[in-house]
Amino acid sequence: MSASILVVDDESAITDALQLLLGDHGYDVIAASTAKEAETLLARRWFDLVFLDLRLPDANGIDLLERIKHTAPEVQVVLMTAHGSLEITIEAIKRGAFYYFEKPLAFEQVLLLAERALQFKQIKAESQGQKSTRAQDRDDFGIVGNNVKLRQVRTIIRTAAPSDASVLIEGESGTGKEMIATALHHQSERLRRPFMRINCAAIPSTLIESELFGYRKGAFTGAHNDRRGLIEATAGGTLLLDEIAEMPVYLQTKLLRVLQERTVRRLGDEREISVNFRLIASTNRDAAQMIREGTLRQDLYFRISTVKIKVPPLRERLDDLVILSETFLLRLARKYKKTMRGISPSSFAILMRYDWPGNVRELESVIEHAVLFAQRDYLMPEDLPDHLHTSQTNFRCVIPPYLTKDDIEREAIAQTLERTGGNIKKTAQILNYHRPTLYRKIRRFGLRALPDEEISTRATESIN
Repeated sequence: MSASILVVDDESAITDALQLLLGDHGYDVIAASTAKEAETLLARRWFDLVFLDLRLPDANGIDLLERIKHTAPEVQVVLMTAHGSLEITIEAIKRGAFYYFEKPLAFEQVLLLAERALQFKQIKAESQGQKSTRAQDRDDFGIVGNNVKLRQVRTIIRTAAPSDASVLIEGESGTGKEMIATALHHQSERLRRPFMRINCAAIPSTLIESELFGYRKGAFTGAHNDRRGLIEATAGGTLLLDEIAEMPVYLQTKLLRVLQERTVRRLGDEREISVNFRLIASTNRDAAQMIREGTLRQDLYFRISTVKIKVPPLRERLDDLVILSETFLLRLARKYKKTMRGISPSSFAILMRYDWPGNVRELESVIEHAVLFAQRDYLMPEDLPDHLHTSQTNFRCVIPPYLTKDDIEREAIAQTLERTGGNIKKTAQILNYHRPTLYRKIRRFGLRALPDEEISTRATESIN
């Protein structure tokens, strides 16, 4: 597909010449004579390159450059002017311009600049794509844990991300819903387009409409200028509506119409503007319950939940507590320049007994508190926040009937070895065994975490 180029200049001789020259060389070229017209075009469609005049009738070219780079940093911008200076050149480059040149135009220079700017854009895109591939190769998308429910979440991300299907993410606060939404965007074809977010619970209901849909000048008191909403600003990217059930019902109706017709109308405007975006919605409440309560329209629910992801709370995946805690420990120890070797078994016991109403976000906060106050190279119970010690939650392990004590012990060792990836040292710490004892039990129960010869050798060395 040919690259798309926007030429912004109030001199028709310039725009006509560039349209003819670049069009003859296979580029798709559109012209605008004002900053306002240019921004309207940029909101409606995607451009790879912009040739931008420094002086426009309604704006300074450098200011428009900054707005373009803020909204769509991947777009390359070449500034043009009849009045060049070193100071302007430096300022333009600092604001993100690819290059800067003076009029009158030399056609060979224009073609060379267009070719090089587009090559530079392609190199950056390939570099980002390689980073994305490396992230995908890790197969975790930054989502830490091996619990079966979390593995199912990662499978859904891999399957759904390349599509344009709307996704609804359900999960309690602190479970990582935004991380999942980010992974869906980064693994999609929209990776190099904007990823816009809005928390419907954090914005007064009277402002959500203008934030989403934008408004025309004079639409209401305080609307001094035209403003596009987040739906327009997404411009081919992904829009995350966090806590969507907090959106007023009348706005849910308006959003449903946008999703059905793929057009949006700003407040106070009569024009319909075509929009291209993918919607991801999230909620910390049960969708079925919200429909029954009337806080979520059923027809909107069906539209936004083509793909549904249910994120398990931390209390339902306590098998991930070890890897999550140690991941946070290592990162936060580096942050605060402290030497930490691990978390003591007695501290893990306290972490396991807690109910984690704040989920993974709360766990990270707890580990950060503990790292800050730790006096040794292992986190100890006294390093943990007070509320974990005073928690009334009782940890109960549900044991199937008719199991002997040996059966239970064998299963505990087998599962812990699986969760630690066969790491004897970590397994011994978690179960509070001396390592020679653990080696003997591994042999006794016929578990194969290590080759028999290595277990025997290590056990002998430890006893001696």
